[in-house]
Parts: sequence; C-alpha cells; structure tokens
Amino acid sequence: MLTGEGSVRAMDTWLEKDREYLWHHMTPYAASQQPMIVERGEGAWITDAAGQRYLDAMSGLWCVNLGYSNRTLAEAAYRQMVEMPYYPLTQSHKPAIALSEKLNQWLQGSYRIFFSNSGSEANEVAFKLARQYHAQNGESSRWKIISRYRAYHGNTMGALAATGQFQRKYRYEPLAPGFLHVPPPDCYRCPFGKQPGACSLECADVYEQVINWEIPETVAAVIMEPVITGGGIIVPPPDYLQRVRDICNKYGVLLIIDEVICGFGRSGRNFGHHNFGVTPDIVTMAKGITSGYLPLSATAVRADLFDAFRNDETYAHFRHVNTFGGNPAACALAVETLTYMEEHNLVERARVLGDLLKNGLREAVAHPRVGDVRHFGLMAGIELVADKAAKTPASPDFVGAVVAECKKRGVLVSKNGDTVQGYNNVLLLSPPFVVTDEELEHIADTVLESIDAAAKALGKG
Repeated sequence: MLTGEGSVRAMDTWLEKDREYLWHHMTPYAASQQPMIVERGEGAWITDAAGQRYLDAMSGLWCVNLGYSNRTLAEAAYRQMVEMPYYPLTQSHKPAIALSEKLNQWLQGSYRIFFSNSGSEANEVAFKLARQYHAQNGESSRWKIISRYRAYHGNTMGALAATGQFQRKYRYEPLAPGFLHVPPPDCYRCPFGKQPGACSLECADVYEQVINWEIPETVAAVIMEPVITGGGIIVPPPDYLQRVRDICNKYGVLLIIDEVICGFGRSGRNFGHHNFGVTPDIVTMAKGITSGYLPLSATAVRADLFDAFRNDETYAHFRHVNTFGGNPAACALAVETLTYMEEHNLVERARVLGDLLKNGLREAVAHPRVGDVRHFGLMAGIELVADKAAKTPASPDFVGAVVAECKKRGVLVSKNGDTVQGYNNVLLLSPPFVVTDEELEHIADTVLESIDAAAKALGKG
C-alpha cells in the first residue's frame, strides 16, 4: 500500500473515478460523493483505501456471518470454478444437489429447493409458486398476498409491492397488484394501543379479519420475517407466529417465512422460525447462505406442495428460469459455509454472542435518548428518541450523528433508512459470528459513547 503523499494521490484518483462512473446503492447524491472505498477485509474488520481499519458491526449488509477472507470458503469456490464453473439448472449438477440435501437438514423438514441469486428473487419465486399452487388445486381465485407494514421483502416489482416500507416505493408505483398489508407486531409502538403482556395478540388476529374482509378464497399466502429486521428489529410476542400459522391453516392460506436475514444462525437457531416452533409452507433465504461471498438464494417449498407440480399438463410446470441461480461455485461455497458452521458450532456461538450483546447494551435502556432496545439472536435494534416519555422519534440528524460518531471510533453500524416516514430512528447491529467477546464489548461500548457524544453535540433532536 502506498503511504503518505502517494497514498493521498492514489485515493483522490479512485474517488474521481468513483464519482464519474459508479452509482451507489441507497445513497443520496451529496453523500455519495465521499464514499469509503473498502480495500481489504479480515475476520470482523475491514480496511479502507486510506489504511483506516473498522470493526464491521453489520456483517456487510447482514450477510458476512463468517467474517471476511475466510480461505476455507474461498478455496471451495475456487475448486468448483476450475472444475465446472457454470451450467444452468434446467438440468442439474452435484453442488446444487448437495446443497439441497444440506438445506433440508438445516430446515429439519422435507422441502424442494429452487435456487436464485438474491432475497428479492427468492421471494418473487415464492409468490409465483403460491399462486400457481392454488390454481393447480382448482383455486385460481387465490392470488392475494398479505404482508406487514414496516417489513422489507426486496426491491423487484413484486417483492417491493410486498414490502411495507413506503418510502422505498415512492415514485416507483404502481407496483405489482394483489399485495395487502397489516400492522406490525410492534410492542413498543403498539398499533392497537395495547401494553406488552396485556394484549390478546390483536396483531396476529388482524390476519383473520383481513382474510375474511378480502374473501378467503382470494388469499393465496402470508409472507413475514420471523422478526422484522431492516424495519427496526421488531420482535413479535412469543405466540404470534403460531397464531398466524393457525389462521393460515384455518383458511387454506400458505405461510411464507422470509429468512433472508434471520436464517443460518443469525437468530441463535438454524432459522429464525425455529425459535417459534412453526413449520412454514415456503421458506426464502439468501445472505448468510454463502456468508455473502457469492450471490445465491433459495426458495424451499414443502415437499407435499410440490405434488401439485408433478403432472405434465400444459402450463403445470413452474415456468421460471434464472441464468445464474444455483451457480455451481456458489452452491459449492454454500455447502462449505454450512459445513464450516457445523464444525465450528457457530449457530450456538451466535446465540452466546447475542446474549453477550444484550448484556453489553443493558445500560442503553435507561439512556434518555433511547426509547427501546430490541434483540433477536445476534442482532439488535436501538430505537432513538427525542423525548423518552412521549416516544418522539429522534431526528434524522441525530441518528446520522450517532452513526457518524461510531464510525469516528472505528465501528460501522447502520440504521433503518428510507423505510417509514418519521420512523427511521433505529440503530441496527448485526455483527459477524466470528467476532470475539472483546470486540463485541467494544461495539456495545462504542454505541453508548456515540449516543452520548451525539446528544452533547446536537442537544435535543
């Protein structure tokens, strides 16, 4: 690496090219003009082109669960690339077969696996499969899909329609029709005016109301994450998912569980829904399946549902193809990722780290600028407020200042940006499973220090 003046010149050159050629994700124009250019990663740390190291408390974008530059994973992809780098899954290949078997073991059920590249695509597959499944069972009127406000399910036209974050939809509508939304199970800001422990799960029972209002024979599926993640780590009451499962069973509605973030150990169990004891009809997954090293996603469909696709009538087969979905190198890498997690007991490690993070953030609960702290496995959401008693959401300036103070101290955190107007006030933490106890303590301490520093700098905002 260049140092001193040469390093500065080199950095300026990269920045000029970035500004001329690159379009950044989810970033307003002004902020995109001074990006951090990441050059290397190792374990839970990344290093930028200026040589500054940062502890990544977000695992990239919720995905680098096994940390950066794991040679075991990289070499698995390399071996497959030099042996057989590509073939479409209109036929088959061994890595896809091996991964399908491994996913069934992790899911603890019997599923057929359809591979894509991203969480958005995995959910698109789930929506199409749900509608076609009902049509082939003589219920072609079932086409509506119920989701939740504040939830995120992807950025394609169908997945974005399912998404309940309307700041992400603005200026892109109209989107795909047929998607309905119900209030989230937000115990801190209960949309039904209830207090935690003193409700009747109105947030779950609303599904039955909506299904009946819409006519049950028109509803194909419900989609939900076990915990709303990017919308602010909104954790439901313990019996919520089972109540929704029972309602779906009562009306013949399929239950799609989006495990794109919660899956692969992030919740302290293999999958997030395992914490709630429910069996989904369809499971979508991505991100941690390869620890973010290569693009890959999967849609797992209960084996008995697959029976509806076994006949050879015209239009009975699933007419969906994905050029790169189930890429052999990505599948081989995913098998190695899950094997590595098993051998190093990383699901249990994530659970232990989640408890440590919860303990490390316990002081935040009493902070005057913190309204609520929510945990689910190894992730946390810290809801920042301007007024604790009134639960007034903190201003974007204050939330941004806390994120900036964390970065100044060498820790990268995130927030729920561009979700619901007025409620982009939640700090998000999702560290890699390979973080040490000391590094995790440093993350928690840094967050607390940064909230204090931002409060002193900006006052009430």
